[in-house]
Amino acid sequence: MQKLRNAPAWSELEKLAPLVKRHHMRDMFIKDPARADRYTLGIAGITLDYSKNLITQEVLDALFELAEQRELKKKIKNMFSGKAINVTENRAVLHTALRNFSGKSVKVDGKNVMPEVLETLAKVQSFTEMVHNGKHTGYTGKPIHTIVSIGIGGSFLGPKIVTESLKPYWKKGIKTHFVANVDGCHIQDVLAQLDAEQTLFVMSSKSFSTQETLQNTLTAKAWFLQQGTEQKDIAKHFVAVSSNVKAAVEFGMDKENVFPMGDWVGGRYSLWSAIGLPISLTVGYKHFEALLKGAYEMDCHFQEAPFEKNMPVILAMLGVWYRNFMGAQSHALLPYYHYLRGFPAYVQQLDMESNGKSTTLDGRTVDYGTGPIIWGSEGTNGQHSFYQLIHQSNLPIPVDFMFPLKVHNQDDTHHNMLASNCFGQAQALMQGKSFEDCLDDLNTSSLNEAEKLNLAAHKTMAGNHPSNMLLFNEVNPKTLGALIAMYEHKVLVQGCIWGLNSFDQWGVELGKVLGNDVYDMIEGDMSMDGIDASTEKLIKHFINNQ
Repeated sequence: MQKLRNAPAWSELEKLAPLVKRHHMRDMFIKDPARADRYTLGIAGITLDYSKNLITQEVLDALFELAEQRELKKKIKNMFSGKAINVTENRAVLHTALRNFSGKSVKVDGKNVMPEVLETLAKVQSFTEMVHNGKHTGYTGKPIHTIVSIGIGGSFLGPKIVTESLKPYWKKGIKTHFVANVDGCHIQDVLAQLDAEQTLFVMSSKSFSTQETLQNTLTAKAWFLQQGTEQKDIAKHFVAVSSNVKAAVEFGMDKENVFPMGDWVGGRYSLWSAIGLPISLTVGYKHFEALLKGAYEMDCHFQEAPFEKNMPVILAMLGVWYRNFMGAQSHALLPYYHYLRGFPAYVQQLDMESNGKSTTLDGRTVDYGTGPIIWGSEGTNGQHSFYQLIHQSNLPIPVDFMFPLKVHNQDDTHHNMLASNCFGQAQALMQGKSFEDCLDDLNTSSLNEAEKLNLAAHKTMAGNHPSNMLLFNEVNPKTLGALIAMYEHKVLVQGCIWGLNSFDQWGVELGKVLGNDVYDMIEGDMSMDGIDASTEKLIKHFINNQ
């Protein structure tokens, strides 16, 4: 494949960018009353209005042509068919197989993985139902009412954010905690709230040796054994999601309560696998399955819809437009729904760990921007802090607004205020407020002319700041599954355009390796010879002040 900058559509977009920058979205809406209708589409309970973007139809056509020239259709097909598109690790990328309800086989190295997927799902369902109906109890025969999920990275963040987002669907009587941080304060805070007789620990680690996860699990085990229990009782209270069955059994877990995971699923894409066991235990298997079905619906849309009607492709290509042609360095996610407050952090890991790279698939260093900084928080809180930057910064910051049309236990006054804030902010970012309008507002004030001119300048907002509006009929398990899958596919598309491997994470690995070495130095098991002076000084300062 030719270099990205040599693609004809890339050159066309470079020509269009300075022309489009001269336009204002206010004028675009005036000239085209049908703009909002033209640039709105819906799928899987999600409506996307992307009309408030600094684009013309010529820009969109060139973006979709770029996707064609970068062989996006082939990339999509290769992922879903089980090709080893994670080339640096020679692995297939098949999180989509975990939510495959087509009845068709998916093969890796000639082997159909679907029987294994369905068997694991059945195991998750069976165990979930045994916990909920009281067939799986604690060592004293009392029912389980507390789940503690121990993991890190994708084994932690995906299940945590999904369960938070689905709070209205939690099983009555079940409380769930998530522990990832190796800082002992976190695990100790959680343990202080627990009743050993009715707590189930779910340890998620493919190798059963991830440093932070293993240490937190060992701490939980030590606490459990201090509660008057015996080693044999561990089997009732500790389960694992791991490929290392031997290590889990040696720990004290029942072999039947070790849930497998394939090496063709990356951590940040793993919540659909047995890593999602805490989700199922918290909201019930029926809702966990609905989550998978929502993602499957988005998978079908992604594979079948033409680029100009394809929600993940549209979002991805708009991101390419802003990152590579309009000067954007970051992208903000702003959910106007309390239970989605953690969602920006989930997409942050998904996107930045996938496309935060500067080496192409063929080993060249890029000469263009790749993955943007992803950030954000829940809506109205942000309005009183960082929205200032978005409104008046001289750098473009594209925004995804998110809003549910209906919520559980809806209070219309609150919900109407929430909607007005969300829609009003999107309008303000697009429309802005001119210097002349700000000056007119000050005409009746007691300020002198110079003061009016100065204050009007400070109040001026250029507008023309792009945003997408994502509306949900409601945030239920199926819609949430579709939403997550949509962002997963957005990442794939952008990785394809930029020529990246979106499915490895070597930048994560180096810190882990060096961290292990530093730990051995702190413990006195490894010499400090050869390390840099700063790190040596820090280690010695730490040791001397214990």
